[in-house]
Amino acid sequence: MFRSLPSFLCGLCLAVVSTTSFGQAPKEDDYYKILRFPIPEYMSLEAGGLEWMPDGKLAVSTRRGDIFLLDKPLVENTEEASFSKYAGGLHEVLGLSWRDGWLYATQRGEVTKLKDENNDGRADIFQTVSDAWGIDGDYHEYAFGSKFDKEGNMWVVLCLTGSFDSKNKFRGWCLRITPEGKVIPTCSGLRSPGGIGMNAAGDMFYTDNQGPWNGACGLKHLKPGKFVGHPGGNGWYKDTNGELGERPEDPKSGSRMMVEAKRIPQLEPPAVYFPYNKMGQSASGIACDVSGGKFGPFKDQLFVGDQTHSTVMRVYLEKVQDHYQGACFPFRAGIGSGSLSLLFNKDGSLFVGGTNRGWGSRGTQPHSLDRVVWTGKTPFEILQMNAKSDGFELTFTEKVDAATAADPKSYKLSTYTYIYQAAYGSPEVDQTTPEITKVEVSADGLKARLFVTGLQEGHVHELQSAGVKSAAGLPLLHNMAYYTLNYIPAP
Repeated sequence: MFRSLPSFLCGLCLAVVSTTSFGQAPKEDDYYKILRFPIPEYMSLEAGGLEWMPDGKLAVSTRRGDIFLLDKPLVENTEEASFSKYAGGLHEVLGLSWRDGWLYATQRGEVTKLKDENNDGRADIFQTVSDAWGIDGDYHEYAFGSKFDKEGNMWVVLCLTGSFDSKNKFRGWCLRITPEGKVIPTCSGLRSPGGIGMNAAGDMFYTDNQGPWNGACGLKHLKPGKFVGHPGGNGWYKDTNGELGERPEDPKSGSRMMVEAKRIPQLEPPAVYFPYNKMGQSASGIACDVSGGKFGPFKDQLFVGDQTHSTVMRVYLEKVQDHYQGACFPFRAGIGSGSLSLLFNKDGSLFVGGTNRGWGSRGTQPHSLDRVVWTGKTPFEILQMNAKSDGFELTFTEKVDAATAADPKSYKLSTYTYIYQAAYGSPEVDQTTPEITKVEVSADGLKARLFVTGLQEGHVHELQSAGVKSAAGLPLLHNMAYYTLNYIPAP
């Protein structure tokens, strides 16, 4: 992540995106507005971390090592909001979390806690919580920090040194940091994290980016004791005191993920692949909608940024054979710069921080802070995509037109997977075209059961539903879905 690429398409202008009428095809902006925060010229915001302060201000950390506080972050007229500096002199802060009167910042080389002791709006106390990992100045050695989990631990995901190896301690690992500063090595096999966050159940996930041993960007479950794919950092098992068991066997380059997952017990496959260039090129921050419906119909689903495409994606997860897997969907394009950090407010709005440094981005601004707000209108979307032993079940946000939803010709299904290899990335390979033989629409009009012959274990199942209409005659706002079928449910 953050390597040099050219800029892409123009993003939206620096203005509140207006709502169009339904006299034409529905657009994302009809349902979710983007509010832009003006950024003073003296600030290089590049928002790597976002967190709510007890007084309602939004703490925003930067890749340049500063932390700013945004006053009045919930005003509709963003010109009324203002920034003030809370701290400086840190090193690429890519995670913020508040706990017990302290603001915790994950820097490139340590987790630090900060406090404003004299209440003047600036941090006075800086204390190291943990610096258990190595750093030597390699551009790729990012460190992303989570919010605190239910046990009070912070999770830190560490990029490798470069794309291929781990020259410094615990590079390519996930560590848990206890409130007392104890370090718990948790997972190996990370390559280039772009963000970390919990689902509604409190399980931790991170995004990893396409590269060696990663055929495409993915969302991966950080299940303690698991190996998530890149063997470059596995030499550090010698420093885990045997708490994680034996070092996993190295995967065979040129194989397939599920072939190796059956051979290597510790290997946990990606829960969701984000097909390269179709969904994005650099998966980033993660946020879970726990607003209880204040952000629309997507309660408890994950939202994931893509830095290059300047978008926010949506993810629906389920558990099959005790492993997370699921589908990703487009959600919102037009973020002002490259989407990097995501955070919900309890009012249901989603804040997205952006940067284009290192990577190019479709968003044309060098940095941005946007707020995505639901208009109250429900988009016609595939809400959930669940795997079945003989197909998929789709749940919609609105009632469907039974005639179009029950017609197999309204859908197009294809599959592919990726080469699991030491070389950089992978094309889509092993393509198949399963047949949708029958579709049954539920009596309430909210579900469609697709009966499929030719499901492929370990493949992304790309579903296009261009022919489906709502009962009101509207097309799907986004008719593409990508389900990562690692495991096929039992009948």
